[in-house]
Amino acid sequence: MGIDPATDKKVFARLGRFGPLVQIGESSEEEGAEKPMFASLLRDQLLEKITLEDALELFKLPREVGVYENKPITVAIGRFGPYVKHDGKFASLPKDDDPYTIIEERAIELIEAKRKADAERFIKLFDENPDIQVLNGRYGPYIKAGKKNVKIPKGTDPKSLTLEQCLELAEKAPEKKRRGKK
Repeated sequence: MGIDPATDKKVFARLGRFGPLVQIGESSEEEGAEKPMFASLLRDQLLEKITLEDALELFKLPREVGVYENKPITVAIGRFGPYVKHDGKFASLPKDDDPYTIIEERAIELIEAKRKADAERFIKLFDENPDIQVLNGRYGPYIKAGKKNVKIPKGTDPKSLTLEQCLELAEKAPEKKRRGKK
């Protein structure tokens, strides 16, 4: 495609094991040789039509947006889409936010929203049996009994459940149906 002005290395666009990608530098078998850098193409980019400028733009991620609580905020695109990383925790970027243009204030908003959602997840915990938890899930409140998830009956207030009621509901819950081959 051309030469990277920052490193003076060749830039390639090619099809890799996990899809289309751009590469800076050539791979060689020599000991101590510098490894090439790789970046996957975005969903709307085509291998045949990508320009050198577009290819170099892909290498701007991951990028540091700022610092929050004395720890860096990083923005990148991962397996499940764009995200903000802070203190080992990840917050997904909504579709209307661009990882290349997001600013520090917006990243902090996303981090705080993620923390709030994580804090609201727990409805009730039992000190005498930590395996039993009443949680707020994607489809409403439920009981987590060990590895088993149990629906809470309609009309039951999840905050008023006792440990005995939770254990009783977990015992009465039907076994999950198996998927696939036996």
